[in-house]
Parts: sequence; C-alpha cells; structure tokens
Amino acid sequence: IFILKMGTPVKIIDMARDLIRLSGREPDKDVKITFIGLRDGEKLYEELITVGEGIVPTKHEKIMVLRTDGQVAVSPSLREWSALLDAQLKELNEAAGRFDAPAIRRKLQEIVPEYTPSLPSSEIL
Repeated sequence: IFILKMGTPVKIIDMARDLIRLSGREPDKDVKITFIGLRDGEKLYEELITVGEGIVPTKHEKIMVLRTDGQVAVSPSLREWSALLDAQLKELNEAAGRFDAPAIRRKLQEIVPEYTPSLPSSEIL
C-alpha cells in the first residue's frame, strides 16, 4: 500500500474564503459562511496510518510504503477478502438480530478499527 505525502494541511475556512474571492465576491459580505459543526460519523482529522503500522520511504520523497508490524503489508486476494468480509458481516447481522448493541459496536470496531461511535451503546438501538 502506498501513501502519498499530501503537503501542508489546508483549513476548509481558508479554502472557502479563497473560492468566494475567486468568484468575484467578498466572504462574510456577499456570501455568508455558516459553521454547522460535525455531523454523525464525520471526523476532524483523517488518519492515514493507525497504531501498529509504519511507513517506509521510497526513492521518491513524497511516496512511502505502508508496513504493518515490521512486514510489508500484503493485500489478501479478492476471494480471501470477500470471504472474510462475508463472515464479519454475518456476525454483525447476527448481533443485530439479537438487538445486542455492545456486540454490534464491537463488531463494527473490529471491521473498521477507526470507527468511533457518536452514541453510547444504550442509544444505538
């Protein structure tokens, strides 16, 4: 898996103001910018790597290779990945059928390690 260096982060507000100016208008005068906050499931930051993963430089300074636990990450075949996902979704469906909110949350976090629910388990169902 390759990771590309994206450069300096850009604030959305700065980008919005620049786009308004580029369209010949003035921010906060001609076009009002409204802050609505995060919606369920939105993130403030996007993590490109997670705990236990590392990056290895390549010959190009802006391209890196993702390594996991000291090994080069190897993608499973589509068939293997599909079988794994089917099994995980079956377990998730079984937990949902039992209305077992804690098990649903655990399974979702297993499938998507970066998943952080916005509601406590008691309010999921």
